[in-house]
Amino acid sequence: MSNDYKISKSNKVRQLREKAAYDRGTVHRVLDSALFCSVAFVQDGGPVVVPMIHGRDGETVYVHGARKARVIRLLEQNEQACLNATLVDGIVLARSAFNSSMNYRSVTIFGAPRLVEDRSEKLHGMRVISEHLMPGRWDELREPHEDEIKMTGVIAIEIESASAKIAGGMPDDEDEDYAIPVWAGVLPLESRLTTLIDDERLIDGVEPSAIVRALQERLL
Repeated sequence: MSNDYKISKSNKVRQLREKAAYDRGTVHRVLDSALFCSVAFVQDGGPVVVPMIHGRDGETVYVHGARKARVIRLLEQNEQACLNATLVDGIVLARSAFNSSMNYRSVTIFGAPRLVEDRSEKLHGMRVISEHLMPGRWDELREPHEDEIKMTGVIAIEIESASAKIAGGMPDDEDEDYAIPVWAGVLPLESRLTTLIDDERLIDGVEPSAIVRALQERLL
């Protein structure tokens, strides 16, 4: 398997090409850092975009929802889907509105969605999604009830093509604009998990596990 995704008409970055990356490592890192993604597909000839929780296992991305939910039924019927995950790292404040922008990490993947019907793979997909959101938590929890498994629709999307786009650094102003007496620079933005809040119905004496405590203050 090549380290890079093949560049095609669908995944080729056309604007700001110098910020593009097609290697699997970069694509996977951005995808794994985002807590959720947006999935796009076609309904009745028109575009639909839905935010979903995801998880990646190698070159397969799993998303899930209620088995009877519209998004699961429509993804099952579509031959192609597009998935995007974006993390914003800061606002770039340039000396002109035109050159002001954002620092970000973004990835877009394309693939054929497949409804997972095999019970063992469905459970695997549910675990992959859970571990993406809450690493280590799956093994602490009770096993899913059979009705819960049946009520959950899991979609697998094999990554057929993908690209990442990474923007970072200071403003790139016009040469003459550097003489303008206006402040310019970057206002960083951090996305992080914060501090645990106890459920009011916790059993007395129950404390968060080391796995749960480790989630606190995690920078995305």
